[in-house]
Amino acid sequence: MQRLIFLAGMLLGTQAMANGAIEPVVKWTLLDQNDKAYTLDSQAHVLLVARSMSAAKLVNAAVGDAPQGYLEERGVVYVADIEMMPSLVKMVAVPAMRSAKYRILLDRDGRVARQYNGDRDSVQWLTLQDGAVVQEKRFTDGAALKQAVAQQAQP
Repeated sequence: MQRLIFLAGMLLGTQAMANGAIEPVVKWTLLDQNDKAYTLDSQAHVLLVARSMSAAKLVNAAVGDAPQGYLEERGVVYVADIEMMPSLVKMVAVPAMRSAKYRILLDRDGRVARQYNGDRDSVQWLTLQDGAVVQEKRFTDGAALKQAVAQQAQP
């Protein structure tokens, strides 16, 4: 019975999204590159999701030279999906990420990124309002992403 209720809810949610309705965000917790936990909350106004090394490079091109706390000041949260990264590469890449001046939430098993139906070729920009995704954009250009983050109003 619970499965039937769950499936019915999923079908209704999918239909609502197809009709342009606002998509509620499921709260989640991830560890960042310094093993500090972060739980998605109402302070987040933008969620950036990168699902590949090329997408992560776009984010770094956009905010790599920004001062410490730049993303947080704008209510921007960055999630890097590293599920597909080979284990040996993770052993080198994750410690290297610790030198970044911005917080990188590591989605080690892809469970968070998978919720947002993005692609591996772009950085997904999800605008959040009152716990729901209200707008989605995709960026394939670091300069355009940098401009969008710079223009993001501080909460």
